[in-house]
Amino acid sequence: MKKKARRSPGSGSDSSSEQRCALCRLSDDDPAMFGEKVTLKEHKFSVHYLCLLTSCGVYQRGKEDEGVFGFLVDDIKQEIRRSARLTCCCCKKKGACVGCYVRSCKKTIHFPCGRKQKFISQFTELFPSFCPDHSPTQSLCVSSDLSLPQSCSICLDSIEPVLSYSILKCPSCHASWFHRDCVQRQAHSAGLFFFRCTLCNNKENFQEEMLRMGIYIPERDASWELEANAYSELLEVYTRCDALTCLCNDGRTHSAKTGWFEVIRCRLCGSGGTHRKCSGLKVDTRDWACSDCQQATDGKASLVASPQGVQRRSLRSKRHLSSSHAPVSCKRTHLPHLSSFHSPVSCKRYTDLTHLSSISVELVRRSDYDPTHTLSVRFKDYRRTSFPSSLQDMLFEGPGGSKNLALDSQALRDDLYFDVGCLLALSLVHGGPPVGFFSRTLYQCLFNYPPNQPLTVTHMTPDTHFSRQIAEATSLDELREVTAASWEFLELAGCNRPISSLEEREALVENLVSFTLITRMQLPLQRFREGLQTLGVFDQVQLYPSAFCTVFCEAAVPLTAQTVSRLFTVNFSQQEEKLNRETAVISFWRHFLLECEVGRSSISLQDLLRFATGAEEVPAAGLLPPPSMSFLHPDEGLFPQRELGSKHLLLPVTSSYQAFKSSMEQTMTEFSFLSELFL
Repeated sequence: MKKKARRSPGSGSDSSSEQRCALCRLSDDDPAMFGEKVTLKEHKFSVHYLCLLTSCGVYQRGKEDEGVFGFLVDDIKQEIRRSARLTCCCCKKKGACVGCYVRSCKKTIHFPCGRKQKFISQFTELFPSFCPDHSPTQSLCVSSDLSLPQSCSICLDSIEPVLSYSILKCPSCHASWFHRDCVQRQAHSAGLFFFRCTLCNNKENFQEEMLRMGIYIPERDASWELEANAYSELLEVYTRCDALTCLCNDGRTHSAKTGWFEVIRCRLCGSGGTHRKCSGLKVDTRDWACSDCQQATDGKASLVASPQGVQRRSLRSKRHLSSSHAPVSCKRTHLPHLSSFHSPVSCKRYTDLTHLSSISVELVRRSDYDPTHTLSVRFKDYRRTSFPSSLQDMLFEGPGGSKNLALDSQALRDDLYFDVGCLLALSLVHGGPPVGFFSRTLYQCLFNYPPNQPLTVTHMTPDTHFSRQIAEATSLDELREVTAASWEFLELAGCNRPISSLEEREALVENLVSFTLITRMQLPLQRFREGLQTLGVFDQVQLYPSAFCTVFCEAAVPLTAQTVSRLFTVNFSQQEEKLNRETAVISFWRHFLLECEVGRSSISLQDLLRFATGAEEVPAAGLLPPPSMSFLHPDEGLFPQRELGSKHLLLPVTSSYQAFKSSMEQTMTEFSFLSELFL
């Protein structure tokens, strides 16, 4: 017979009673940990609700209002007699009513003692309990980010991110860590309908996992919803004048129905008020903001008149922007779940490289910018770059193509780390080139790939820090000399301690590497991650870190004839006569690509790609829609044509390769001239 948790709180709980529970022999009255304590005065015993649920020999055979929430009194007495013969493996006292669900295991225990001995009781179906040897455990996701300082998401106290009986984590976001006692008390307070992860707000998966790990979730409404008149203050209207000097003879709490001494409330917060006369307002004024809201909005009158119409740029608004995940679908196998968006172009910019950095940052800081819209940038001198070099020099350090994140206080104040992360995400999603300049160390710090690999001195930027000198010290005197010369940094890192032997070198280097790459870079890394959250890029990279590693850490492969040839899907005609001619043209096409690659043609592969697809180079996310190719027979046209929206190229069918080459070069040259002319 199955047990079932009761659905509504009973009225039989006697919180002032000091009688001991007949099953666990404790007088504790903690509903969150032991359930409600019910005293049956006519039968002269008390019992904890959770002790009843986890007992092996008693079941709910009655209705909800019978006995103790469905447990009949005679059944409870029989269970008390049965457990009186069993010894608790923890306290060695009689009355152990909870046993391990595994039949071969003979451990019995009191329910409160079970918490001390790391027993897990699952409050579902048959309500089984498991000893530490057979209890369920959680597994750590390889994408969990352990570089940030961890704290309990409920009590906010520091927590060591190591899964154990007393430390649990959310199965959905992998970022929420909890003390077991904290999450149990939260479940007791929130109830079944409001209990969810405090960070990702997941409910279904979170509740299922917490039940599996022995958290009791009462099947009732939240405790704050059950309080009488809990929200009565929301029905009250603020009617007090908060002006520095109140001119009303009837006092600050007087509010006329109209006129000078009607109390009008702040349009933004609603928790401040003033008489019109006391604040020097017009007699018909309805829109007014208190001093606190004026400071928060920089005194902008537009915000007072229409608080819903304007968005201000702040860290809060940027976090909101970064977490808005647009639909992302899988279009190419080499980059899972990352594709271009078919959105209207938001704006066009014609610029040179010297202004690219400021224009890019200005764009993402605009309050009306929609990240799902593309941005078209044209360079006056046709020079291109994968990322503004000025931002690279400010925010990154190290050799070209293998850069780590640098610490810059001015960039932190200006929040450039977030802006740069946002720009990189926008570039990848909207068809930009691969990033290519990240070091493997930076990629590991951001995405924990390779997973859980310790950082060493070899991961640091070459020749930028004295940690290498410490690691390479061959004698104790040399080690002391290096540390003495750098005592200020060692003091800042908490490593300035006397060195008595050369064996202490490894531990010192490990601490310095951890401080240099992780501890002091926590805020830049955090803001950089939040910028990469734009359009869901960060989450997709975490799902497929190995696939994206080449995008961030390896320079773009030069465009080759083979690469361009593989981009296009060839659509041949069905008629045999036309098919034979088109097959010959494909041979002309491939030979023409090879000549473009080796410089034997007046046009380049980039010119050809720009004409056919509109892209300067193959984007990291691939070309969408995929480029295709068909043919123009002599009666249809003599020169190549393109359908840019569908990225469809039409090749002329000619009788010789020289005619094909001449036709292609003439068209591409005219196209390049016209493009430069319209710039």
